[in-house]
Order: sequence, then structure tokens, then C-alpha cells
Amino acid sequence: MEAKLIDAIIPAAASGIFDLLALEPPGWGGNLLRGLLSSVQIALGAYGVGLLIGIGGAYGKLYGGPVVRDLLGLYTTVVRAVPELVLILMLYFAGTDLVNRVLIAFGHQPVDINGLVAGIGVLGIVQGAYSTEVLRGAILSIPQGQIEAARAYGMPPGLLLRRITLPAMLPFAIPGLANLWLIATKDTALLAIVGFNELTQTTRLAAGATKAYFTFFLAAGALYLALTLFSNVIIARVERWARRGTPQLSETR
Repeated sequence: MEAKLIDAIIPAAASGIFDLLALEPPGWGGNLLRGLLSSVQIALGAYGVGLLIGIGGAYGKLYGGPVVRDLLGLYTTVVRAVPELVLILMLYFAGTDLVNRVLIAFGHQPVDINGLVAGIGVLGIVQGAYSTEVLRGAILSIPQGQIEAARAYGMPPGLLLRRITLPAMLPFAIPGLANLWLIATKDTALLAIVGFNELTQTTRLAAGATKAYFTFFLAAGALYLALTLFSNVIIARVERWARRGTPQLSETR
């Protein structure tokens, strides 16, 4: 009797889970995938903004004047010292308010900043501080003879950065930048605290509406894991491409 009851309960439970995770309403699977897409969009945008800030920040800390180095040092220290959740709350609310105050001061109407843009900007500033230090360390790993030779030929700073510094530092920077990308994908979950409808916020809404907390948070964890595994495949290919022809790659072969 007990065996028959268990055999009846298991298919019913499995059917209920599939119904909850169905792509079409009343299932929430489609909403979870849309939340994942929003998380990926934010992570890509924030990572790109962070890279741009990191390149300028690393170059400024290494070759800028004393004022530039001090300001960049203050920026990286503050961002790395303050918890990311606190920074997100400060930048999201205070930052948007500051932008509108500046617009009003110059005679313009306040604007309603898009949540996606705000999320990318906030996480981009956080990513920029860490990217600055990763890229600075990568630049310091470049054999200085290459940079000195380029300067001896009269190569201007912009061309030196594009032709010598960036390509030469890439193999040293990829491991750290790969970690920052994975951190960016997870940091998007922090935007749920400000109500942005990414994967974690969507999961909370789905779990709250159905009371199936375990099912939905397990599904969200599986989606984050799938994103990480896919990212690792891409990162490995990029790293092989960046290290092509180097002694380290030849030795591993």
C-alpha cells in the first residue's frame, strides 16, 4: 500500500514541477528565462563599462601625474573597501538623484533613468575599480624592453597603448578578467534589492506567488550554473587564442 502511494505521489510531484517551470503561463519558465536575459545584458554592459574604466584607470595609475594617481587610488580604495550592496544602493538612488539635480541646475527637465542603464552604470563603476587593478598588474608583467623599444622609435602614447601594451598584457590579464566576468554575472542579483527585474527578482516573485521556494531557487541556481559553465568554455577559447605562440602554450603541448 505504501509503495503504491509513493508511486502515485512521485509522478504527481514531477508533473507539478514541470507545470510550474513551463514556458507558457501559468508556468513561470518563460519569466525566468527573460530574467536571465536581463541579467546577461546587465553583466555584459557593466563588464564593458568596467573594462573601459579599467584601461583608463590602469594607464592613469601607472603613467599619470600625481593628482591623477591619487584620485584613481582613492576611487579603487573606496570601491574595494565598501560592500557592493551598499555601493549599489548609494549609486542607484543618490546617483540618479544627482544627475537630475545637475540637469535642473542647467535648466533642463529631470529624466527618468532607465533601470537597465542605471544597473549597467552602477555595476560598471564597481567593476571598473577591480579591472583597474587587474590591468595594472598585467601591464607591470609586460617585459619593459618592449615598451622602451616602442618609445625609442618615437611611438606616441595612444599608439603604444593600442599596438604594444594592450596585446602584450592580454595573456596576463585574462585570468583576472575572467573572474571579474563571473563576478559580474552574480552581482546582477544584487540589483534585486532596488527592484530591478533580473533573474533573482523574477525568482522571488515566482516563488512568492506559488510558495514553491525550493523549486524556483533551485531552478535559478541551475541557470546561473549553466551561464558559468558556458562562460568557462568561451573564456578557455579566448585564453588559448591570447596565448598562441607563447612559450607557456608550447610547453603545455
